[in-house]
Amino acid sequence: MRHSFFCIDSHTCGNPVRLVAGGGPLLPHLPIAERREIFVRDHDWIRKALMYEPRGHDIMSGAIIYPAYREDCDFAVIFIEVSGCLPMCGAGTIGLVTAAIEEGLVRPRIPGKLSIETPAGRVDIDYDKPGEFVEAVRMFNVASYLHAADVEVDVPGFGTLTIDVAYGGNYYAVVEPQRNWPGLDGMSSDDIVDISRKLRDALEPICNPVHPEDERIRGVHHALWCDAPTSDKADGRGAVFYGDKAIDRSPGGTGTSARLAQLHGKGRLKVGDTFRQESLIGTIFEGRIESEVEVGDFRGIRPSVGGWARIIGHNTIFVDDRDPLAYGFQIK
Repeated sequence: MRHSFFCIDSHTCGNPVRLVAGGGPLLPHLPIAERREIFVRDHDWIRKALMYEPRGHDIMSGAIIYPAYREDCDFAVIFIEVSGCLPMCGAGTIGLVTAAIEEGLVRPRIPGKLSIETPAGRVDIDYDKPGEFVEAVRMFNVASYLHAADVEVDVPGFGTLTIDVAYGGNYYAVVEPQRNWPGLDGMSSDDIVDISRKLRDALEPICNPVHPEDERIRGVHHALWCDAPTSDKADGRGAVFYGDKAIDRSPGGTGTSARLAQLHGKGRLKVGDTFRQESLIGTIFEGRIESEVEVGDFRGIRPSVGGWARIIGHNTIFVDDRDPLAYGFQIK
């Protein structure tokens, strides 16, 4: 049997986003967090086929749009990544909004605004479309917070690192320059992947957070390595690690949100402040602290992140059972 998927490929500030516009599985009309569990249980082969090689690669990300269950949302989304089905993806959201609006896949109830039901919660969107194209998207992300500060972790080969654990739609180990890690300069992408894997393994028995309002969201799977910016248009620079060996080419949407939450939680940013995060390739997201909120027993924030995306093509992808590599592969 040959399965066919129609995809709209784009990139958000350099990071790929594959929007599955046709061929996604029909799912029961339930909250998207529950549909995500059904997708993972019964249809994860689709994620692997579209995200893994030979149709994808180590940093591939994507999304599938569904009708919203919540009455206050325009549509719902399941994020499909090389690393799994994440609760939230900021770069993916900016990319899918750009593609969905430009290609007419969704019709917003209010022009220039959308509300999206994600597995992590409702995400609101403002987008700027002065003509044919979407020029900018601002994502009002889920409530974010600093989960743990100044956690000491013994990382093999690097010594003790002091890190913060923050949530911005995914949990991050946030690392700033210090004695055993001087910063990003002089580090290759392979170096970042190596230290990130070791940090994640060493952190798990010490700090393994569970979201106070949704126990399905748990564990630190991402790392954010922070440094001074190289551009006078940015306030900081960051390298986001996720999956097994992926480095986000964008500044990271949930990563920027986690960075805002960490800086706010440590008293270094306040409501209304902005923080412009630079990626490894020089693209920039503008983060802003919109308000303070409570996340369970934690004091958190509602962040917004502004960025842009560009459509790079239409892609009809076949997954043929006759192909011995039909369902994708990864090289470890």
